[in-house]
Amino acid sequence: MLTTLHKISLLKLYCIVILLIIHPQKSKCTDTCKGGARASALSNAVVSLSDTWSSFHNQAGLASIDCFSAGFFYDSKFNIDKLSTIACSIVLPVRRGVFGISVQQFGKGPYHENKYGIAFSRSISEKWNAGIQIDYLSVLFPENPDHKGLATFEGGILFAPNGTLAIGAHIFNPVAEGFTLPEGKQAMPVIIRTGCHYIFGKNLLISLEGEKEGRFPLVIKSALEFYPAERVAFRFGTSGKPLRYSSGIGYVLDKYSADISFGYHENLGITPSLSIQLTL
Repeated sequence: MLTTLHKISLLKLYCIVILLIIHPQKSKCTDTCKGGARASALSNAVVSLSDTWSSFHNQAGLASIDCFSAGFFYDSKFNIDKLSTIACSIVLPVRRGVFGISVQQFGKGPYHENKYGIAFSRSISEKWNAGIQIDYLSVLFPENPDHKGLATFEGGILFAPNGTLAIGAHIFNPVAEGFTLPEGKQAMPVIIRTGCHYIFGKNLLISLEGEKEGRFPLVIKSALEFYPAERVAFRFGTSGKPLRYSSGIGYVLDKYSADISFGYHENLGITPSLSIQLTL
């Protein structure tokens, strides 16, 4: 006999499988914004921000990092282990710019998606940064033991006229590459993100972003980050239609920082996320 908890988990899983069948374009490694619980707490309205996870959001943000940094990220979509995401990011500044290495895996068992990226970013003027990343994406289907993969690229720019305002733009898969499957070619959408953030004083940041993925409607995302103390941050975000909510907290301790977040979907429940960063 299944317990009530097991029945709820199975119901969530069935709902998600149905969504993937109805919207197959959204299920083939297109969730490219998964990196860092800070971003998750801010509803991924982070295209204009710069941190360890910029390899997943806007590679131009890497150019503002001047020391080695690494991070590990985990989330469990709707608290279902088989729909979890694991990601890591390494940022390595060099003389003429900044390199970034990123790895992500979504799913466990017979179906999962992987993304590997190598990025390079540099400042092109006092106020402008630019970055580009080469990606390799692969997907494993239960009915096929061989991974299906493709190579593509992404890149972005970042404009910061002063220390309080920044504007970012990013494009993923501009050549519209797709997976070649036995039943035909599975298109990968072109994803365009633009947004900005403004810092009020020393303890409040407000961010706004728009994201357009293929033929899907424009998604508007907004977020707020508040520092009640020097080492502690509270974060809140909203996105999409239907509306989705997110929140989280971050803490900095010398060379280490940790972030947790919770995303809420009105039908499928809560997605918890955790990330840990090291800066040397």
